[in-house]
Amino acid sequence: MTPATNKTLLTASGINKTFPGVQALSDVQFDLKEGEVHALVGENGAGKSTLVCIIAGVERSDSGQMHVYGQPYQPQGRADAERHGIRMVMQELHLIANLTVAENIFIERLPSRFGFIDYQKLNRAAREIMQEVGLGDIDPSVPVRSLGVGQQQMVEIAAGLSQSCRILALDEPTASLTDKEIELLFGQIEKLKAQGVGIIYISHRIEEVIHIADRVTVLRDGKVVSTRPTSQLKITDIIRMMVGRDLQHEHLRGAGEVGKVALCVEGLTLGDKVKDVSFEVCRGEILGFAGLMGSGRTETMRALFGADHAEAGQIYLHGSSAPAKIRNPHDAVRNAMAFLTEDRKGQGLLPALAVRENISLARLRDLCRFGFINTSEERAVARQYIDALSVRCASTEQTVSELSGGNQQKVVIAKWIFRDSDILIFDEPTRGIDVGAKFEIYHKLADLAEKGKAIIFVSSDLKELMAVCDRIAVMSAGRLVATFSRDEWSQEKIMSAAFSEYVTG
Repeated sequence: MTPATNKTLLTASGINKTFPGVQALSDVQFDLKEGEVHALVGENGAGKSTLVCIIAGVERSDSGQMHVYGQPYQPQGRADAERHGIRMVMQELHLIANLTVAENIFIERLPSRFGFIDYQKLNRAAREIMQEVGLGDIDPSVPVRSLGVGQQQMVEIAAGLSQSCRILALDEPTASLTDKEIELLFGQIEKLKAQGVGIIYISHRIEEVIHIADRVTVLRDGKVVSTRPTSQLKITDIIRMMVGRDLQHEHLRGAGEVGKVALCVEGLTLGDKVKDVSFEVCRGEILGFAGLMGSGRTETMRALFGADHAEAGQIYLHGSSAPAKIRNPHDAVRNAMAFLTEDRKGQGLLPALAVRENISLARLRDLCRFGFINTSEERAVARQYIDALSVRCASTEQTVSELSGGNQQKVVIAKWIFRDSDILIFDEPTRGIDVGAKFEIYHKLADLAEKGKAIIFVSSDLKELMAVCDRIAVMSAGRLVATFSRDEWSQEKIMSAAFSEYVTG
């Protein structure tokens, strides 16, 4: 990866930023050149997103200086940064759910005719950019709320790519994407590089950082550990600098013994999204779900949990011969089921509440005495899970909205582990999680399985599925087309199955 030019686009020096109880950035130095992809890596809470938010005008630093093309740069807000040609695609989605895909992509520059929005022109322009990022089969006039999180992520990226800029910051852009969508995104990045655009790239996927970046800056605890050309680094080098220890010898889950069937699903159907899906998962087993974006994995889990109403199918729980009546999530939780949604911000958390309150939410009754919450017991529970999952927060009282995305995800996981359900559905549990924390979550899943819990693990990352699962079910165009055991699977077999329902002839 050789930058198109050595001309410096951006410099940041002596950047400091403090949030309540946390030194987010300390004397950070950073620069970006034309036609370069400069990756920022580090554990959750290391300061990556904070630095990019300062550059993009979303946050203001406490001290330090920035220059763009040698001129002093101190944005007064995001709009001011965009006037300087600096744009950001953020980790958390900022789409307007009730607007159409096309309206979200061109929200700031809707074409008009005679004072009215020209929807024909709008949809035509949207189709062009959507085709480039792999959304060509989606109608630009449908509301964004009808799309899955992965597709919404691509809409957010399409909106960023549709606007001319000199600096583009991408914060965890591939967190919910499959290999096909990532390949399309990387193609767009190469085009931007050729045009001299500088790209700041944040990702926890170290392999893709090695693949796409020209230079890497490693942050730890708000400080720059190192900035080096990617050509001089190995994956193990980056991980060691990020976490301060060597993870290559960490042991993941091996083959374990499984118990009786905990969950049996027969003929689950929900329109074209879920078509006659049947499977079972046993106690002590981790069953993975793989598939392309839009294959029906999340829709299956939502129907299973009662979040969406299935049109047909039966669900049998805990060895019962009578089908369970799961009409809504309350019924599912009452039947000892838990669901960690892929949309942590919209469906998994109450961001305005404290860490303590979010962790206790699914089991609040057990912490009540005479109708009142025992806050001291609630704090003790929260501290237990903060320590167990290494949640980086100032205290149990810090509001969840102030945490990094990865630490927010850990809070959601803590909530459901505290609930102590027998059947746990984890939909993209490591999305936005750093490599060190991923290993912690893998081990936590293994521990839960060893305690006899039945676990469903949905992920777009085949390697992590193959590392922790006992079996992997593959979905394609709404159908469950194959299930592989450890001695049967390979990446090629899984991907072939994932594409099977999309291939004709």
